[in-house]
Amino acid sequence: MIELGGGSLLSQMEALVHDWDGSTERRYCHLANASALLCEHLERVIWVGFYLTVPGTERLVLGPFQGKVACTDISFTRGVCGLAARTKQSVRIADVHQIPDHIACDSASQSELVIPLFSPSHDVVGVLDIDSAEVGRFTEEDQRDMEAVAALLSHRLWT
Repeated sequence: MIELGGGSLLSQMEALVHDWDGSTERRYCHLANASALLCEHLERVIWVGFYLTVPGTERLVLGPFQGKVACTDISFTRGVCGLAARTKQSVRIADVHQIPDHIACDSASQSELVIPLFSPSHDVVGVLDIDSAEVGRFTEEDQRDMEAVAALLSHRLWT
């Protein structure tokens, strides 16, 4: 896990979201701060944010993020975010131009890491999406670290 001046990224994330009151409004507040913390501490990224599942559908809608203007709606059947939501698995893409249905919200995006978020019943409630302008930016370690962050957020904000 990435070590920071104030402890690990995971411990800082825990401190940000530990007092969720169960409301949708506060969930969005915590996700906004989570995206800001990740954007501040991840190197060489151009977009960090969340797409949240529209209840009762297989669609994601834009949630809190840091970066340029983004796509607002993504079907589970399209793109890297849709693939992660559909398969319930993390997706790490070294070169997004090799993915035929990649959704290019920002033409500078070269690589992408998407981690699903889960409800207690293991339904996908959203995804954490991270983009870089560098081909091959994300490592297995990055994926493990972000899976730990996503597990923490899932546990704290959807229970």
